[in-house]
Formats: sequence, C-alpha cells, structure tokens
Amino acid sequence: MELYKELSEPDIARRIISGEKSLFEIIVRRYNPYLYKVGRSYKFDHEDTQDLMQDTFIDAYRNLDKFEGRSAFKTWIIRIMLNNCYRKRQKLNLKNKSIEDTTENSPVMSKSEDNDNGTEKIVQTRELAQIIEEALTRIPEDYRMVFSLREINGLNVAETASLLNISEANVKVRLNRSKAMLREQVEKSYSANELYSFNAIYCDAMTKRVMDIINKL
Repeated sequence: MELYKELSEPDIARRIISGEKSLFEIIVRRYNPYLYKVGRSYKFDHEDTQDLMQDTFIDAYRNLDKFEGRSAFKTWIIRIMLNNCYRKRQKLNLKNKSIEDTTENSPVMSKSEDNDNGTEKIVQTRELAQIIEEALTRIPEDYRMVFSLREINGLNVAETASLLNISEANVKVRLNRSKAMLREQVEKSYSANELYSFNAIYCDAMTKRVMDIINKL
C-alpha cells in the first residue's frame, strides 16, 4: 500500500469502482482516526464506535460511485458516519423508551455507563485524555459536535456548517462557546487533536474487519 499513499481519494475511488477493491484499504486506514473521533464525540463507547465505523466504511464502499467530488472525501465520509450515529442514537432512544414504558422504578444503565470502569479505561492510555473526554461529554451536544469536527477532526468552518446543517456564523459561535466551556481542561493541559485517539493497535483490526466484508461483496 506504500506505493499508493500519494493517490487522491477520487483517483482511489475510480480505481476501486473499476475493480481494484483492495485499494479500499487505503481509505480505511486514512479515515479510521476521523471516524473514531466522530463516534466517540457522539458519546458512543469504543465497541459501538467501531461497529459504526465498520458500517460507515461499508456504506462508503457501496456508494463510491455517488461520490462526485463536489466536497472533500473527508467531508463526504464523515457525513455518512454522522448519519449512522444519528440513526443508532434514535434506535437507542426508542429502545430505552420502550424499557421505561414496561419497567417501573428500574434504573437502566446504558452500555457506555456499564463500560466506564472496564473497557473504556483500558482503551484510553493517558489519564489526562480520560479527564478531557469526560469533560467533553458534559457540554451540550451542539457545542461538542462543533468542537469535534473543527478542532479534533480538522474540518474548516464551511465543511462543519454543511455537515451540521447550521450557518457558518453559528459554527464560529458554538466553537468559541465550546472552547470557553473546556478552557481549563483543554487549552491549559492538552492538545485537542489528540483527543479520542484511535490507537494504532486497532487500525489493523478494523482494516481487516472491513476488507473481509468487502472481499465477500
């Protein structure tokens, strides 16, 4: 894959559509970190985020012929991830509502809460990163998602506005407010682009998961 690292996404997409499906591995490796950060910013735990990443990569593969290059590939695939996160959130909300309707006085612990003292603490390798991630979960989602897309995933104002269906002015306002909310934890102690890092040890496993499915399609 080293030979193809300089290829642009439109070039890769055209070659995959022409039959070189093995090149999709480049897409998976390039965008693993970005999709992971989106899922975690949506407050999904590590396992659910990886499932969403897999679904997103498969959706992207199936729809490569619909990528027209009018926006950056990064924006296009993150939009797919955001849509998958939204749908999963809606399903979870419906499921939780159903449980609440049928079970009185029974507190329901979400999967992410159940894993807080287990897998999540193993996945995150730096104590400070855990502190910042927890702080991010405490700010309103509208601000958290803008912070994630702009500061963690590196999208510009226009791309962020397009993905979230808000004005560019709103992006700037929400970003400033989110930074204010996180100032003590983030600006004094930690680099934003390191948050929700997708550990390298997971990259090969995710790539294999996705390519195993694609090779059967």
